[in-house]
Amino acid sequence: MTVAPQLKLEVDGLAATVDDLAYLALGGYGHFTAMQVRDGRTPGLDFHLARLDAATREFYGEPLDGELVRELIRHALAPAADGAAGRRDASVRVHVFRPEDAPGAPVRVLVSVRPPGEAPAEVLSLRAVDYQRPVAHIKHSGGFAQTYYRQVAVDEGFDEALLVGQGGVIAEGSITNVGFVEGDTVVWPDAPVLQGIAMQVLARELAAAGVESKRRPVFLSDVASFDGAFLTNSRGFAAVGRIDTVHLPLDAPLLATARRLHGEAPWNEI
Repeated sequence: MTVAPQLKLEVDGLAATVDDLAYLALGGYGHFTAMQVRDGRTPGLDFHLARLDAATREFYGEPLDGELVRELIRHALAPAADGAAGRRDASVRVHVFRPEDAPGAPVRVLVSVRPPGEAPAEVLSLRAVDYQRPVAHIKHSGGFAQTYYRQVAVDEGFDEALLVGQGGVIAEGSITNVGFVEGDTVVWPDAPVLQGIAMQVLARELAAAGVESKRRPVFLSDVASFDGAFLTNSRGFAAVGRIDTVHLPLDAPLLATARRLHGEAPWNEI
């Protein structure tokens, strides 16, 4: 058996064709979810499936069966007919689209499989930028501005961009959710954001542990008043050490608790 390819792309369980990929490469309309898989498992699988179904209903007016999605992911992770090895550990994305020249046709599901992503550094810095994602509740295709502003942040010596709206209201990172620690409470910014899978998993674990978390507007001018901050996404959990020129504490007990609960959250068999 040969080694697994660096990138594997399947559409509806078959090897992706040039026509399949051209639609997405040329800015096609669609949505997706991204997950890290280890030993055939991923955290928050129910949230991933619910996200894909809800967005498909909103975009195309039809449901997306979660068991079908699981089957397509398993197929893409499995050894190939040509002898290429499968993967138990991987970065997986599930894209849902319907070409514009096929109105009324069933939606199509592209699964991409790449080597697993690395966990983030334990402490990251954020650079605030004046931008909020359009249709923020959907993880949709076409994230040029997010990539642009993240690169601006990196070029200026930061790790991630912090998206900020009118009046300095904080929303989310370019590819992350941000949470703040205030005493024994986790505060999530109440603004147009994508409810990230890792964020939803952590919120569920916090509730199960009896830790209060709530949503309320958070402004850049509030940052210095918090006892800490953190980021979550599919690659993991990281404390925030600095937002622009404001340095944040790293020793809050709840920050350590949130990290632990994130790390102990169950992973689901795909």
